[in-house]
Amino acid sequence: MSHPPTAGRGVRPGTESETELSDDGDIEQLLGTLEDPDCRAIIEETSSGAYSAGELSERCDLPLSTAYRKLDTLTEVGLLHERVRLSHSGQHTSEYTLKVEQIALSVDDESGIGLTITEETDQQRTGSVAAGAD
Repeated sequence: MSHPPTAGRGVRPGTESETELSDDGDIEQLLGTLEDPDCRAIIEETSSGAYSAGELSERCDLPLSTAYRKLDTLTEVGLLHERVRLSHSGQHTSEYTLKVEQIALSVDDESGIGLTITEETDQQRTGSVAAGAD
């Protein structure tokens, strides 16, 4: 379920970190996600670091079930990256980081409306995958 839609998507030649959305359904899904204030709050928080669902629930003042639902949506549309946070206790958890650097909207007479998503490189992503002492 955490795979972004692929119809109408293509990597722009010569730029591995840019993805173009041209399928109306994909564009509508992404814009709908950005319209949601809870999703925007999570995007804002993950722009400064990697957080678990519980941490984002507290930081964004959301019920945990809502945080999980929004995280699934944001991961599905390709805005967040989910990775495992290692713990010394052996109880690892998922943490989420912002995957994109920029989203650009374009309008063209030939191809219509399109979105270009510029992803952050691995070096740009912040946060640690190793938790401190539990």
